[in-house]
Amino acid sequence: MKSIRELYRIGVGPSSSHTMGPRKAAELFLARHPEAASFEVILYGSLAATGKGHMTDAAILDVLQQADRKAKIIWKPDVFLPYHPNGMTFAAFDRDGNRLDEWTVFSVGGGAIEGEGLSNEAGPEVYDKQTLAEIMEYCERSGRCYWEYVEQCEGKEINDYLLEVWHTMKAAVERGLTTDGRLPGPLNLRRKSRSYFMRAEGYRDNLRTRALVFAYALAVSEENASGGVIVTAPTCGSSGVVPAVLYHLWKSRQFSDAEMTHALATAALIGNVVKQNASISGADVGCQGEVGVACAMAAGAATQLFGGSPAQIEYAAEMGLEHHLGMTCDPVCGLVQIPCIERNAYAAARALDANIYASLSDGSHRVSFDHLIQVMKETGHDLPSLYKETGTGGLAKDYKIDNINI
Repeated sequence: MKSIRELYRIGVGPSSSHTMGPRKAAELFLARHPEAASFEVILYGSLAATGKGHMTDAAILDVLQQADRKAKIIWKPDVFLPYHPNGMTFAAFDRDGNRLDEWTVFSVGGGAIEGEGLSNEAGPEVYDKQTLAEIMEYCERSGRCYWEYVEQCEGKEINDYLLEVWHTMKAAVERGLTTDGRLPGPLNLRRKSRSYFMRAEGYRDNLRTRALVFAYALAVSEENASGGVIVTAPTCGSSGVVPAVLYHLWKSRQFSDAEMTHALATAALIGNVVKQNASISGADVGCQGEVGVACAMAAGAATQLFGGSPAQIEYAAEMGLEHHLGMTCDPVCGLVQIPCIERNAYAAARALDANIYASLSDGSHRVSFDHLIQVMKETGHDLPSLYKETGTGGLAKDYKIDNINI
């Protein structure tokens, strides 16, 4: 498995696969051909179907249209390349219109890209174990925690990066809680996190806890939808779940920064196993691979903070993902707003429930997390493409951007 730095990417929203990945691809192609006078980019499948709502074209053109270069976007939503639904082909031309080069690349989720000549882009393999069962067995045998395995594989310097991740997540929550106004795009949605937070203060005990978690998740998700700085956990579209749970536990229990980085390491290990053995791309496996995996990560992190055993952490993660099986990715108008923002809030609450349930157990259960990952992968691939980030089915079916008044 690759470094968890490839899972936790600090960047701007609204979409890791539709914004961050294509922008990175454009930067690499421009670096290969600084002499080019113009570019052409063909977007396929999901990238083309919901690219305008996700600002895919803006992300690419912002890079390629430098120094008076021209760039053209061609949309082919009905063409799906074999390797991954998020395909794109870049072409470079000289001043006479002669084609200099062509490159096909795929945005595979979480801001990662794959394609010819990218073998070193994601960095080296740093983990010697590929499944959570292998890692859990090693931890039980050696007396180590999941975060210690991460530190052992990545080096102690990973804690500095995780601290930066934690500070970025906190900042996103706090910016979102103090910002009013309208989210960008034709849906004309109002931000809700500040009002949820203010109302939560009037509740007591359990209701207050749940309302605050909702507010924190909304805060980050609304920042993402507005193009604010967030952390992919594991994606932009699911970036509100882990920060909401961790921020709530940090505020209510005063955990130290070291404890928070250990929780983030545990969460990342869970997400990394899914990324390695299945997918975290909504265009590939639906929202179960984004919000479902984020819920698993947050559940495992919470159980880590409360002193759970490796088995209990694995159980919490399994429940967090299991109860999102089959969740479709059907963004209304191709925006990371409906139903994405609310799903982040509900998944954060589910993560805390999974933590409690697993903590009451001894960690033993019948369906392993690794088996669940394979089921999620099969389920996702069985879903028709209209339910996988194309904006053509499910909740998105009856909505058209042109029919909404701005």
